[in-house]
Amino acid sequence: MTGEVCLSGKVLPIGGVKEKVMAAQREGMKTLIFPLNNKEDVEELPSYIKQDIKVYYADHYSQIFPIAFPSVVIR
Repeated sequence: MTGEVCLSGKVLPIGGVKEKVMAAQREGMKTLIFPLNNKEDVEELPSYIKQDIKVYYADHYSQIFPIAFPSVVIR
């Protein structure tokens, strides 16, 4: 996990997208969540780098929690 979430829950953009995706792929990760503001950076990556990885985007923390913890029910 890398990045920053403001006290208001806003997800801020990150740097080094290519390197982070390559490291995640090397470690066998299949699901990645990026700040919405980094969507263009991810989409510009060659397909072989994103191969077998599902990418989600979030601009608020509330969008991250259900992806990261799908079995937790929030009431």
